[in-house]
Order: sequence, then structure tokens, then C-alpha cells
Amino acid sequence: MIAKIHSAIPYGYDGHLVEVEASTSKGLPAFNIVGMADKTINEAKERVRSALTNSGFTFPNRKLVVNLAPADLQKDGSYLDLAIAIAILTVSNQLLPKDSQNKLFVGELSLDGEIRPVRSILNIIETAKLLGFKEVFLPINNLAQAQLISNVNLIGVKNLRELFLHLKKEAIIKNRIAVVKNNKTVVETPILDHIRGQEFAKRALTVAIAGHHNILLSGPPGAGKTLLAKVAANLLPNISIDEQISVTKIWSLAGQTNDIISKRPFRAPHHTASKTSIIGGNRTAKPGEISLAHHGVLFLDEIPEYQRDVLESLRQPLEDKVISISRANQKVTYPADFMLIATMNPCPCGYLGDPYHECTCSRIQIENYKKKISGPLLDRIDMNISVQKVENSQLVANLPISNQDHLTAKEKIKEAMARQYSRYGKPGFYNSSLSSHQVATMLTLTKDAKNLLENASKRLNLSARSYFKIIKVAQTIADLAGSGKILPEHITESLSFRQRS
Repeated sequence: MIAKIHSAIPYGYDGHLVEVEASTSKGLPAFNIVGMADKTINEAKERVRSALTNSGFTFPNRKLVVNLAPADLQKDGSYLDLAIAIAILTVSNQLLPKDSQNKLFVGELSLDGEIRPVRSILNIIETAKLLGFKEVFLPINNLAQAQLISNVNLIGVKNLRELFLHLKKEAIIKNRIAVVKNNKTVVETPILDHIRGQEFAKRALTVAIAGHHNILLSGPPGAGKTLLAKVAANLLPNISIDEQISVTKIWSLAGQTNDIISKRPFRAPHHTASKTSIIGGNRTAKPGEISLAHHGVLFLDEIPEYQRDVLESLRQPLEDKVISISRANQKVTYPADFMLIATMNPCPCGYLGDPYHECTCSRIQIENYKKKISGPLLDRIDMNISVQKVENSQLVANLPISNQDHLTAKEKIKEAMARQYSRYGKPGFYNSSLSSHQVATMLTLTKDAKNLLENASKRLNLSARSYFKIIKVAQTIADLAGSGKILPEHITESLSFRQRS
């Protein structure tokens, strides 16, 4: 007799169906697993044997072979433990084949039969839904995250014995609704009203977030560049359900969480981070920081301090909003639609142009410092802002601090994004997402605005990419102002946001 049980494993950003086949035959008692299984799955033999025995079941005293199909698909992790156990119960006639028909099983087994949670459950549930499975049995601790996927009958299970009695219809598991964990720890994060002065920089940050534009903040130490970047995390709009699913999938794949991501990500890797940790990779092609920042912000503080090859590797995902990772055994494409916020000093010592401190850097040192960020990378940054130091006397003026400016900016950002959704009809599609062709066909500039942009383009020797980025930023400014067309004043302000020192 051969038993066939269905399961699934994550495969890149998606999932892949795995058919677990079990067969017994005459011969000395043995338990073998075949089908491109790695060490983790081979160790499942001991986990499954112990879980079955300790749950009160009989382990077959015959030669037992478990095949994981397709045999040419590399499989790792503990996702298939539960399916292997059900296959063994079926082939040994403790369960009937009809008991597991049109059902998918996933979960790790402990030695006493408890079903433990696994990573990347959303990939597996989406695969089951796509393939039309009527029921999915999964660890109860994965239920909260899995319930983000609608129109799938999810049954959270505590242990192997409970699942057996449910399949035999002796003790039906009632519908369980997982309780989403709330982090009660209150962390005070900065808001726009906490920043003294810097009206130009705060306006630029509002425009950048409203249109999802990449922004570089340049200025001396203590000017408030890092504080401005952290404020961005509070100005981001609420995350939608579809975006929640996408972000949670990536974080689960990276082993960052088994819970639901309810806020837009704000990732701030240290400048010593490797290219693999930023882009993604290693042996299993895990997602990196740019994918963990999907639908959120990637913050690179003191961007010239990052390795040159790390920065250059950002050029393609900044343009395409995805990253493809190729390894010997697989090629994976992850989404990487993030907003880049970067900061830098004007020179190595930080005081170039500061009226209160003398710059100690030579011209060669300054040039070499600026060359750490290549022209093509700078060209992909929509807004380049100079942040000047605020007088100390202004830092404690006009206390106490309210949150009115922050709330006003957040409401304007929300309204501007609503106008973008009305214009493009795609959630999560911003002015910055437009291609050059879409800019030319979908956005409207007045005649005076066109003439102003043409003159500025010739005078500043703008590249084609910079030319279109100025229009896209100007459209965001128009959206914030509630204007249906791009006016000359919008072009003027957009040009002021592309300073080059």
C-alpha cells in the first residue's frame, strides 16, 4: 500500500507543493526518507518516530520508505514533519486515505507529539489556496499570521493526537480564531514638532513621503538629519491588508517574526553591514534589508561610510523595485519597493561651510569623500537637501511642544496619496513609481511650467532621469496643494529639492 499526503514548503517568495508518499514492504525494519531531503528533513525520522510512539500510535515494524516529490526539488526545514507522520499513520492503516483527501498538512513535530510553528506560513497558505485545497492543518501558533489569507479553511492544531481524533471524526476541532499579540511596550518616537527650525527640510520630508521619493539629507553634525529620518517613520500612512501580507511574508522568510507586521517597516542597517545582508543572499537566498524595508523606509545614516559595492548594488532595486538573487541551486526574486532616506556630512570632518567651525579637510579629502557616492546612484535619488545647523537659542524656544504640525503634515500626505490613487487606480503606486513614458502621458504641465523646466534643464545640464524626477516631485507638490496641473511654482520648488554641492 502507498499513502499520499500533501504538504508545501516556501520556495523563494512563493511556495511549492510537496507530495509525501509512504510505502511499507517486507524486510528488516528500517525508515528511509528520499527525494532531495537535507539534514533537517533526515532528522525528521527521529522526531516523527518519537512523536507517533509518545502519542499512543503504532510505528510500523517493517521496511518503511518516505518519498518527497518532486524528487528534483531541494527541500529543507521542518515543514514536512506533520505530513510524514500522517502518511505513516495512513500506510499503517491507523488512518484511512479518505481522512486526508483534499487536505494539506504542515508543521514541525516535537518528541511528545506537539505541533510547533514553522516559518513562512503565508507562502504555504497562498500555495494551498492557489491549488484549491479545502482544508489546511497547521500549528496553532501559526494561525494568527495565516488568517491574513482569506477564503481558506484553516485549522490550527495543538498536537498529533488532537489531529488524529479530528480526522477520525471522534473529536472535531472547533473553529479557532487566533488572538493577535499586541506589544504593550510604549516607545517614544520623534514627531515633526520635536524638530526646531529646519522648515525647508521638514517641507522636503513631507513631499518625499507623500510621493514615496528617495531623499538625501546633507549637513553638519548635530543639524538634525537623523532626527528628521526617524520622524519619517511616524509620517508614513497606515499599512493596508495586502501590504501587510507582503511585508509579513518577507519578514517570516527572513526568520524575523511569526507574528503579523502591523506597521510599515523602518530599517536602519549599520554602515558595516555586508552586501549580502543588504541585498539578500547566503546559501538559502534569504531576503536582505532592502526587501525587509518593502512598503517602508530604508535608512542609511552617513551613507558615504557604507562600502562602495554595497551602495552600487542599490542602483537596480531603486529603479526596478525588485531584487533577483541567483544561486547555484535556485533563482529568487523578492520585492524591494522601499523609500530610501540617506544622510551624509558635507566633508569627512563634517564642518565644510559651517560658520562656527573651521573645516580641517583638504580639497582631495573632500573630493574623495563625495566620490564615495557615484553619479548614477545620486541620479536615482529624487531629492537632495542641505540641512543647516539651528541656533542653540532656538532649540528650547516656544515650549511646550504640541503635535499640530505633525498631524497637519500627516493629513496632507494622506490627501496627496488619495489623489495619486485616484489618478493611477493602483494601491501602493506613487508618483515616484511612474516610468518616463507614464510621466509624459499621464501628468499635465502648464505651458509656463514646461518653459521653466526646459530652461532649467539646459542651464543645469540635467540628465533624462533627473528631468523626469523633477516632474514627478513637482506632481507630488501639486498633489499636496490640491492642484490638478503642475504649475511653475511647483517646478521651482522641485528644482530647489535637487541641490548639488
